[in-house]
Amino acid sequence: MRSDHADQRTDGVVNVVLVIAPDAELDPEAGERLTRQLRSEIAELDVESVRPWPGGTVPDGAKGTDPLTLGAVVVALSASGGVFTALVETVRDWLGRHSARHRVSLTIDGDTIELERASAAERRDLVDAYIRRHTGS
Repeated sequence: MRSDHADQRTDGVVNVVLVIAPDAELDPEAGERLTRQLRSEIAELDVESVRPWPGGTVPDGAKGTDPLTLGAVVVALSASGGVFTALVETVRDWLGRHSARHRVSLTIDGDTIELERASAAERRDLVDAYIRRHTGS
């Protein structure tokens, strides 16, 4: 069993690692503000917790290289009840509201999806396939 938190499923709780990379052209303060906004929106969902990624390095399989400039968080959520779908939809909606080149990757059980400059239809198809893989629907 791998030891990183992204792969643990215990007591019906799944840990999803989100790596948030704001547009590189933004100043660091604006990027941090956008990252806090997304974390806040996720915290409003029916998730168990949203916490910074521990250990100072981005987890294996997650896209991104610098956890100090990228917001890396672990979202613990129930393995059932549609919370995972709501999480992915929240990230997709957040990306859609911003015209800059932000990037968010989600990693669950070593499977990573990266959302960025795809068209809305391409992003929808990609997200739908990812959700099906992790919810069995």
